[in-house]
Amino acid sequence: MPSAFDETAARLRACRLCRDAPVYGQPLPHEPRPILQGSATARLCIASQAPGTRAHRTGRPFTDPSGVRLRAWLGLGEADFYDAARVAIVPMGSCFPGLDAKGGDRPPRRECAERWREAIFSGLPELELILVIGQYAQKWHLGQPEGGLTGTVARWREILAAPRRPRVLPLPHPSWRNNGWLRRHPWFEAELLPVLRPEVARVMAPPDDRDH
Repeated sequence: MPSAFDETAARLRACRLCRDAPVYGQPLPHEPRPILQGSATARLCIASQAPGTRAHRTGRPFTDPSGVRLRAWLGLGEADFYDAARVAIVPMGSCFPGLDAKGGDRPPRRECAERWREAIFSGLPELELILVIGQYAQKWHLGQPEGGLTGTVARWREILAAPRRPRVLPLPHPSWRNNGWLRRHPWFEAELLPVLRPEVARVMAPPDDRDH
């Protein structure tokens, strides 16, 4: 019998709201291809922004250099990263939003999160850790940020230690466009990543192998 997550995911993958009945702005300029990953047993969630051009072509999230960098940050190989039984990947906008005039990705379509996000997360009861990537996911999961993305990520210790379940950890987007941000904030790689990787390893481990 399909789980609540599977049922919601099937409806989302058939969604054409942003093309056929957009609530905000112009219709999506191409055929929608909603992309997400997960299952009712997933314990780790990557709350991301929106699929890029390569993900739109392949139907698989993070199939680009950003995904290579993200997996390095997490200490995960492809097999574990794409294991839907353990890892949910839930973007703010499930479809590639198109390109802006400068050739960059447009923001995630607002209709998607408003229509689907609560139902998706209600179908993920086993989540232990949500990695919120980028300002759109951070605003949704953590509220209006103080000091923008940098201020939010800088408060990672406070956010991770907050008494909530699942726990939340903010990250910048792993896009190569953020190389300058990473150079200006060396504490991210020096301080946050050494905490992130053991957290991810613990959540990904079989229950009998975890520290209690």
